[in-house]
Amino acid sequence: MDYAYKLIDSPVGQLTLVAKGDRLTAILWENDRAGRVRLGELVLDDTRGVLMETARQLQEYFAGERTAFDVALEFDGTDFQKQVWAALLAIPYGQTRTYMQIARELGNEKAVRAVGAANGRNPISIIAPCHRVIGAGGELTGFAGGLHAKKLLLAIEGISTEGRDAGETIDPRRKAQHRRREDPNQLSLL
Repeated sequence: MDYAYKLIDSPVGQLTLVAKGDRLTAILWENDRAGRVRLGELVLDDTRGVLMETARQLQEYFAGERTAFDVALEFDGTDFQKQVWAALLAIPYGQTRTYMQIARELGNEKAVRAVGAANGRNPISIIAPCHRVIGAGGELTGFAGGLHAKKLLLAIEGISTEGRDAGETIDPRRKAQHRRREDPNQLSLL
């Protein structure tokens, strides 16, 4: 089965919406890494119902008028990836989770890295909100759309990202610990 696609402009750049039949199967970023999401042949179709509805709902989301999406989804991945993507769908608007929290929800604390890898391959970005997943110390972590897009999506949802650059934490004690690792001669009262 061919995949139909529609291009839309958004505050985070041009997005490619992809459907398989009457289900949304991917939202790709303007500068998405080739092969991050495996798809078959893509055919332009600006009139496919699910693509038009997804575009409408995304416009409402970007305008701050929508907090949940209601389009039929089809995830293509391993069973574990599908479990992680289902956990993403359960993260409420305006909240974040850490990779460890998701691993615990799935019943395996040791799967933190696997959760991160599955999160990075999430084919339906924004709707399956991988942007709501942050590092254990509150830092922003890698994001297929780029950290600027992650910050913007979190800001739309009212989540402050100040001091949350990649590798930069919001807990001053953790910052002090990080500085000590960089300079073992630095004294600390922690």
